[in-house]
Amino acid sequence: MRILLTNDDGIHAPGLIVLEEIARTISDDIWIAAPAEEQSGAGRSLTLSRPLRIRQFDARRFAVAGTPTDAVMMALAELMPAKPDLILSGVNRGANLAEDVMYSGTVAAAMEGALAGIPAIALSQRYAETGMGDDVSFDAARSWGERVLRPVLDRPWVPGCVVNINFPPIAADQVKGVRVARQGVRDYGRARFERRDDPRGFPYYWLSLGRVDHAPEPGTDLAAIADGYVSVTPLHLDLTLDASLQALRNAYL
Repeated sequence: MRILLTNDDGIHAPGLIVLEEIARTISDDIWIAAPAEEQSGAGRSLTLSRPLRIRQFDARRFAVAGTPTDAVMMALAELMPAKPDLILSGVNRGANLAEDVMYSGTVAAAMEGALAGIPAIALSQRYAETGMGDDVSFDAARSWGERVLRPVLDRPWVPGCVVNINFPPIAADQVKGVRVARQGVRDYGRARFERRDDPRGFPYYWLSLGRVDHAPEPGTDLAAIADGYVSVTPLHLDLTLDASLQALRNAYL
């Protein structure tokens, strides 16, 4: 099995090392194409206003000076001799739960694989409540990664599907198991922008998303992680809201 690895934390991210360890329990045919720098929150953005530059580290390892989606597109079109059988994206530093998936470069990279007809899985490790910066333990992801992937890969793959996996922020021996759960919803509250001034007196801003405390809805990825389980959520590319489709058709009759 030929596997392409990517992420949104960048080619030198610790989570990519963990992902390669997990991938090598499945195959020795591993290729890596990841952003040259961190691209967290890049979503499905493309680089259209500047050239994409590639840095090759070895025969199967490349850094792309662009977004996660750029990296996957470049790998499929230019860098790999043949299409991979599987794309793994991650292991992200921080969770991609609920509405995070709409912003996540990690999930976006997997989505690009799904668009190309390739089975794709996004993997993320949640921070502990007090975690910041690089202060995230990949213990649960490292120990549970293969155990979670094997059953997913053994099942028939649904075209257009992306499997989103999140690991709880606890020691591997405290993880209770795996839950297949739907995507949750939470309230971040209003976006906040912290204003600062640069040395020349010009203002700039840091975006901060303030979360509102709430009880996660049972059966969701949020609840699974809160209860100490690995969450596994199937996502798909079709964003059509079927419940509104006929009502809108009727509006134009």
